[in-house]
Amino acid sequence: MVLVHGYGSNGDDLISLAAMIQPTLPTVAFVAPNAPSLLPHMADARQWWPIESFSATERATGAAAAAPGLDAFLTKELEDADLGADRLLLVGFSQGTMMALHVGLRRANTLAGIIGISGMLVAPDSLHAEIRSRPPVLLIHGTADDVVPFRSLDLATKALTAAQVPVETHVSKGVGHTVGQDGLAAAATFAARVLV
Repeated sequence: MVLVHGYGSNGDDLISLAAMIQPTLPTVAFVAPNAPSLLPHMADARQWWPIESFSATERATGAAAAAPGLDAFLTKELEDADLGADRLLLVGFSQGTMMALHVGLRRANTLAGIIGISGMLVAPDSLHAEIRSRPPVLLIHGTADDVVPFRSLDLATKALTAAQVPVETHVSKGVGHTVGQDGLAAAATFAARVLV
């Protein structure tokens, strides 16, 4: 399971989720890479791409620029573990969700699945032309998210469904821009199902 952190975080921070999920998945290995660049003037705060305007163009350009690095990391992890793509579950939070969906759906070999938490689908208009695989996807979002709008869940679901990607959703009522206990439980259940 590869955990992809959000803007201003790092792999060491997100790997803490592993301790919460591992009891459900005792045989699964967890890894959390760091995004390629540091935020200015902030220790250990990383970004997949700089966020200045949060515009659709900025998101599309940023995700496309960062994608080869994450894609290469996934390939190397699978090779090092001598596993096929169908044994890899990609889990993203916030900007990490944007990366997980962008990269995971464009890999030639289908992953076991993608879990996106408190994120959104970047460049939905280009998905139809660029999609190469259709792993099962679980999207989790809190209704009180004040960073990535809750409506992003519905927009992503519609775009993924139109692209014939099997997608499930979990709504965390009253939860902000974080991983709620109910969302964590939904993620663990989904993971246990797709990694059997």
